[in-house]
Amino acid sequence: MPETGRIELTEDQKKLVRASISRAERMAEVVGLDFYQRLFELDPKLRPLFQNNIQEQSKKLMATLKMVVDGLDYSHELVASIRSLGRRHVQYGVKEQHYDTVGEALLWALQKALGSDFTPEARNAWLTVYNWLAATMKEAAAEAQASFDTTRFTAPSRKDPA
Repeated sequence: MPETGRIELTEDQKKLVRASISRAERMAEVVGLDFYQRLFELDPKLRPLFQNNIQEQSKKLMATLKMVVDGLDYSHELVASIRSLGRRHVQYGVKEQHYDTVGEALLWALQKALGSDFTPEARNAWLTVYNWLAATMKEAAAEAQASFDTTRFTAPSRKDPA
């Protein structure tokens, strides 16, 4: 698992990621909706995890990606926000294995939106970014699950009156 402090990208990779998010932002709603459509095609069991409007969820996805890309030069400062996101995703029912499916759907949606501009080099740069993001979220999620007290959600047992 990659270190969750900094994203290790070359300057050329940063340029590729920044250029691609800039293009993707111009069609953010389409990219987001394509992402979720692909995600649910890859794993239909994930659909019930999303109780909110998918258009709103798409906006949140794109905002998170933009935040990460904007923070490429100071990714270590993003760690607290990304870890918080990982902990929240535990509450939504996200499991560690879901992150691979999400990554696949994200790369697919970017490829679809950017076409030939999503070069193998751009794809590899995004894969590095996503792997860092997922590793940071999964690490926080695992810690949250380990300390999560499920008994507070269990109804107290009733004792029969004597």
